[in-house]
Amino acid sequence: MSVSASTETLIAELVTANHILANENVLDAFGHVSVRHPERPGHFLMSCSRAPELVRAPDILEYDERSQPVDTQGESLYIERFIHGEIYRARPDVHAVCHHHAAAIMPFCISGTPLVPVYQHGAFMGEQVPFWDSQDEFGDTNLLLSNTDHGASLARALGPHWCVLMRRHGATVVARNLTELVFRAVTSCANAHFQHQAQLQGHVDRLTPGEVSKASQIAPSAMARARNYWQSRLK
Repeated sequence: MSVSASTETLIAELVTANHILANENVLDAFGHVSVRHPERPGHFLMSCSRAPELVRAPDILEYDERSQPVDTQGESLYIERFIHGEIYRARPDVHAVCHHHAAAIMPFCISGTPLVPVYQHGAFMGEQVPFWDSQDEFGDTNLLLSNTDHGASLARALGPHWCVLMRRHGATVVARNLTELVFRAVTSCANAHFQHQAQLQGHVDRLTPGEVSKASQIAPSAMARARNYWQSRLK
């Protein structure tokens, strides 16, 4: 399938986002990143089933409104692609999605401890990070979101927020573009690490709502600076 120059550029950006998030310990062999299609807003772009560090441009597929590939090219697919499709359906303002199981985040997913902003860039998560439990609607599962009902349930839990924790599973982060997504995914993991360390010392002093409101207004140039730094760290 031929693609436009704008789509080719976005694919290259998506590949880089995969590599950065793997290198910064947000993604490992699992997890995935997507971006809304620039010409068909109901569709999105995401790799076939590949470890994020290994993703290359030819691995990127187009998925339709049902989270099904327009052309599989014979490749296997991420089982949890429905996370992405249903969030794009529910949130027209979202243009990039990352689902991950970062080690910094997992203790909060297991304990149910609220993840709260505790440092300047942690404010970019937003004042509240909701918690989604698959047990509430689906009972015992293998914890994978493997259909549209699962994805729609997570999208409802996310609501208007930018991040959602998933019981014993991981987190999903959304953004208005890929640069913002990378920044939010990396800094929310840093926030989780700092909060956990503070808890070990016996006290967590979270940002006030006013501080969150002001500190979350991060200039695009600052996010681009961080992205360029993280990109320079790639092997």
